Amino acid sequence: MGRIAWREVGVGLVVPALVIALWQAVAMLGWVNPQVLPSPLAVVEKWIAYLLPMQPYTEGNWLLWALSGELIHDSLGSLYRVVVGFAIGAGLALPLGLSMGASARVYAWLNPLVQLLRPIPPIAYIPLSILWFGLGNPPAVFLIALGAFFPVLMNTIAGVRQVDSIYIRAARNLGASGSTMFLRVMLPAAVPYILSGVRIGIGTAFIVVIVSEMIAVNNGLGFRILEAREYFWSDKIIAGMITIGLLGLAIDVGMNRLNNHLLRWHRGLEH
Repeated sequence: MGRIAWREVGVGLVVPALVIALWQAVAMLGWVNPQVLPSPLAVVEKWIAYLLPMQPYTEGNWLLWALSGELIHDSLGSLYRVVVGFAIGAGLALPLGLSMGASARVYAWLNPLVQLLRPIPPIAYIPLSILWFGLGNPPAVFLIALGAFFPVLMNTIAGVRQVDSIYIRAARNLGASGSTMFLRVMLPAAVPYILSGVRIGIGTAFIVVIVSEMIAVNNGLGFRILEAREYFWSDKIIAGMITIGLLGLAIDVGMNRLNNHLLRWHRGLEH
């Protein structure tokens, strides 16, 4: 990582550091009930205990302790649902979006249905998802796929339909066929829109997975936050929220770097 990148990271940490310092000062002065808003140090302690909890077990006549890694299991469970649900949603949205963007007839047939279903939030499907799929991973994956579907679909349609007409006329003048026009002109020009939709879709999938885990499954970060709420463990709630934020940040940074790598040719990335 270069000096400029480290400088950007340092600048980005200034505001969070100030917020944490203010939060700690408010907690130390006793201005808020620690049961309602625990201090950052208490949250860190709970986060470490959540990450590396000790579980007793017996071996012969000896009582031993082992690390259970509750946070690791919950994080992996949530990530698994996000990956599977997003893969299904994006896998369905991408070809459909390409078809709707490239064909005015397909767009005319399907757009009314898409615009009817798009404003309905995935959370509204929770009762139906439980009726259709029961409890466990299937309803959670269904809701995540639904949440990721429309951002990828709409951005793909917009990307294909907004290809610069200069490129299309130039390809036609050069005698490009319909398939060549689509594969060599429309699709590459739509890639920036598609990647933006993928980035938004992953963020939506993370939101939906937390909600679905609070209702349909018995593990994951959402389930653990709901469990902590039942016992008034505010520090564990915030620790779970911080974990969600860190995972989301890591995925977003990875997607941003992937976008920059795949779009090196794009004039919008020139400096």
